[in-house]
Amino acid sequence: MSANGNGRWTPHWAQLFDEVVTSGLCTGCSGCVVACPFDVLGYNEADGVYKPFHLEAEGGPGGCGHGERGCTSCTRACPRFRSWEPEIDTHLFGRVRRPEEVDGISKDIILARASDDYVHQLGQDGGLVSALLIWCLEHDYIDAALVSYLEGDGSSWKAVPGVARTRDQVLAAAGSRYTYSVPPMAYDEAVAGGAEKLALVGMSCHSSVPPMMTVRKAGKPARRFVLNVGLLCSKTFDDAIFPELFEAKYGLRKQDMVKMNIKGVFQIWMRNGDYHEIPLKECHAWTREGCKTCPDFAAQHADISTGGIGAFNDWTLTIVRTDLGREIIIRMLEDGSLVARPGDDDPGAIALLRKLSVRSRKRWPATAVEGPGRLPPPAPKPPAQDPAALPA
Repeated sequence: MSANGNGRWTPHWAQLFDEVVTSGLCTGCSGCVVACPFDVLGYNEADGVYKPFHLEAEGGPGGCGHGERGCTSCTRACPRFRSWEPEIDTHLFGRVRRPEEVDGISKDIILARASDDYVHQLGQDGGLVSALLIWCLEHDYIDAALVSYLEGDGSSWKAVPGVARTRDQVLAAAGSRYTYSVPPMAYDEAVAGGAEKLALVGMSCHSSVPPMMTVRKAGKPARRFVLNVGLLCSKTFDDAIFPELFEAKYGLRKQDMVKMNIKGVFQIWMRNGDYHEIPLKECHAWTREGCKTCPDFAAQHADISTGGIGAFNDWTLTIVRTDLGREIIIRMLEDGSLVARPGDDDPGAIALLRKLSVRSRKRWPATAVEGPGRLPPPAPKPPAQDPAALPA
């Protein structure tokens, strides 16, 4: 591992601030904040900013005295700093992904759902993630999970990080939110509660944090992340989408919403039983800033990546990437905790996975480090035929 060509890692906050935080590459994943051993990095989530900042005024926003004295934890933890993708690929899979592997390296792609009807109905799509966390808690793979909850009674639809230690807490976190939350920020709460074996459930940007911490040796947090569950994610939306679009144009108040999903359109279910569809093209103006250059739709560095895309609304597209991920899925299938069917049962879902992965990779700026934006070469065009040679 080297950031300066001599085998020693030296970049710190000053370089992270210039190359990621203020360059447009920062997704707001909070890896740097969690890894900081001196607690001098804060996290700004006001008004949809979702970015780290330095708490000490000395040296200005890009200055850090600890970094000047040799602390490099923040750059080691950042999954958008310099050669992040090939480093994590090599660590997890022993090789760098090929250009045609736009959705990352994987072992299996299946359709899965919880066998428990209550978990299935309460969860999003197939309820896979809820079933997975409950099973891992009960079988001592983990003792807590970093997840996302809805603030208060849920009527604000403000997503907030939290810790799930029990079945009921896992189920309270079930369902999708399409505004941003930062589950890694619940790390301190989990550790304070005695957790040693953590699962992280997060979007693509979050799911690259634990392996990045591990491969670059970013300190104590890395050893506690033992399971990494990634959520397929093309983007999240600013909280302002609720008053400025859903309520202003469609009269849909967020306090009256009970469920939402995205299946080609933004689907919203209301407390009175009404159902509404909002065209996605109307939502794009509220795309969160940190999502605009993210190249990873498929949560490519998770142990298991999951998403509700495809033809079947009650099944979860499940991408098994690591040996640990395969071990858990197989054990859950063997004891009946999961029901599964081949991914090929829904070829449209596989095609959509690849299509959305290509679209996300095209976001990666050409001015940034090469790699995340690599795409497979276009298919060759069929040779033009001489009209005279065609049958009459």
